[in-house]
Amino acid sequence: MMFNVCLSDAKRLKFLITGGTMLALLFVMSLTLADTASAHGNVTNSRAGLCADGVNKNCGLIIYEPYSLEALKGFPAGGPADGKIASANGAFAPLDQQSATRWSKVNISSGPTTFNWKIKVPHATASWKYYITKQNWNPDAPLTRDSFDLTPFCNVPYNGKMPGNTYSDTCNVPSRTGYQVILAVWEISDTLNAFYNVIDVNFGGDVDNVAPTAPTGAAVSNIGSTSATISWSASTDNVGVTGYRIFSGSNQIGATTGPLTSNLTGLTSNTLYTITVKAVDAAGNLSAASNTVSFTTLPVTGPDTAAPTAPNSLHVMGSSTSTTVPLMWNASTDNVGVTGYQIFKGTTLIATVSGSTVEYLVTGLTANTLYTFSVKAIDAAGNVSPASNVLNVTTPPAPTTYPAWSAAAVYVAGNKVTHNGVNYEAKWWTQGETPGTSGADVWKVIS
Repeated sequence: MMFNVCLSDAKRLKFLITGGTMLALLFVMSLTLADTASAHGNVTNSRAGLCADGVNKNCGLIIYEPYSLEALKGFPAGGPADGKIASANGAFAPLDQQSATRWSKVNISSGPTTFNWKIKVPHATASWKYYITKQNWNPDAPLTRDSFDLTPFCNVPYNGKMPGNTYSDTCNVPSRTGYQVILAVWEISDTLNAFYNVIDVNFGGDVDNVAPTAPTGAAVSNIGSTSATISWSASTDNVGVTGYRIFSGSNQIGATTGPLTSNLTGLTSNTLYTITVKAVDAAGNLSAASNTVSFTTLPVTGPDTAAPTAPNSLHVMGSSTSTTVPLMWNASTDNVGVTGYQIFKGTTLIATVSGSTVEYLVTGLTANTLYTFSVKAIDAAGNVSPASNVLNVTTPPAPTTYPAWSAAAVYVAGNKVTHNGVNYEAKWWTQGETPGTSGADVWKVIS
């Protein structure tokens, strides 16, 4: 799929005219990973992706959820603060460490380049945008808006469509030399959030476009009711294999950075699994799949007395409002299977959702009020897990509303309007440019 969509000269001029104002604004508040912060998605060879693959070292907790770099959308007028762009506002602070030698780099050349996303939780999408640092940016200083050319070199409208578990854009990368950083932004259409990934690249090096060979000899052993061991023979690569990824169907369920075996846990009893293994190199090239390994986990004998594990990483999935809090958590495992989750406000059970659901929107809350939430998993036998982490959330004050935006009205800098429940402020004269749509750069989100 080829995408070489760039902003027009007129829009470039508009960015230049207002550049001083834009650079002073904040980038986008981190969703603490929102829709999944476990949500969601990442570029496979991004800084966070290479942390998860073990190529980048001393990365902190991002190795467990490279897909969770979420913050408010609207870059460069909104979004993560300067100095916190790589971490999407600081939730994964080690990613903001910046020097010319701190991070592994992907060799790249100007011209058509494909950016591959792994989507953990698909979302209705507004657009995909890609920015690159200026030729003479300072690689030994924190990443700020001033580091980047604030006109995206690739802008792909997606018009609310839903991507699959993988997604790719092929864009014309501008000419650069040496070490540069590309900022990839996945803007969600039905929330105020976006996912931010920085990719450390090197122009002028030998570009590695060669994927490793497919692993061979994949086999299964030690099959239990909820676990199994997968092993395989090593792949080869023109530069070097950095790790392996284990897939159940199209979903990645495990990874290693060297061992040729993986212990799969948290499986469901008496269930057929189809497993393949793929090798990956430092440039993010992914091999073809190994031979397919199919097996059925053992049934559980006797009464089921084992409770599911506790849900973990309960967090706010996106942004709370004065009356709602969107919750998300990581799935529990069970020796037979999780059938549902119980959501608690304090000690009161407020909802039960299915075992395949890991998010819930709490409604009917009061503005500017502290609430405490937790989640428990249940199975078909009625066993209840321990509680998740306790999440304390204070709802924001009731929002200020402004006159509804009108396509017929003329607005000047400083005018404020409300459109689709979001407040905007005009940055210059405008008429007919709909707030919140791709290309409506005149409007900045204020709440």
